[in-house]
Amino acid sequence: MNINLLSELTQITPTRNLNLLYIILDSIFLVILLGLLVYKKRYLTTLFGLFGGIIYTIVDFCGFYLLAHSRVIYINGEIASSLNTFWVLFWMSMSYGFTNFAFIWLCLSKDKYLKLWLVMIVMWWLIAPSISKLGGEATIQTMRTTNEYHAYMGIVLIISYLALIILMLIKKKQFVNILILNLIGISVQFGWEFSLLVNGIRPLNELSIQTLLVNSLMETNLGMPLILLIFYYVHKYLNEDLSRVNEDHPMELGIIKLN
Repeated sequence: MNINLLSELTQITPTRNLNLLYIILDSIFLVILLGLLVYKKRYLTTLFGLFGGIIYTIVDFCGFYLLAHSRVIYINGEIASSLNTFWVLFWMSMSYGFTNFAFIWLCLSKDKYLKLWLVMIVMWWLIAPSISKLGGEATIQTMRTTNEYHAYMGIVLIISYLALIILMLIKKKQFVNILILNLIGISVQFGWEFSLLVNGIRPLNELSIQTLLVNSLMETNLGMPLILLIFYYVHKYLNEDLSRVNEDHPMELGIIKLN
């Protein structure tokens, strides 16, 4: 192998090694989770989760793969075609996009069954890789470089939280617990990053812990102030079951006050 190419590959830390069974089982879980959310009339959560999956797909395939060329998929040791890359990234994006955004929305609204939803999601993240080993060798490998954009992510994170802090200082009202907001943004990413690492889907090397911590601190957390803004304005007019909010009786919902 070319030395320069080897050097490049060793810098790609967000790597996943998985098999087809993992994709199939995870897809079934997503259908079950979506079905349960709809059954319990968590319509806004469902829509926001689907929105998250679409956003992740656009960022991962169009941004990282087509524009930045920082995403590479291998199937049976060969670089995957654009079509196969799309399908793998679509599954990955819908998997983590849907669960991440549903996780966040449920936390922000302090859902009545929050503990049950979170146990279901996190337990699946932790256990699914072990079950998938019944499917044999990991023949699918995904790689993504991070050096090109983590600095920009850090800038976005600082600006977004700074804007939120300035707004609360100007309004002289702390309408959100910013520490809890950070905790939600960090924990949702940490949950599945940790599960990938401990189950061997993400290989353990000298940069694994750095990857775990940096990704958890930034990659989802940077969008939390914007998600909070979306949450605020959506719930100002719509309840979780899509019914209209009674304007004469504004309600306190989750970690923010709607008034």
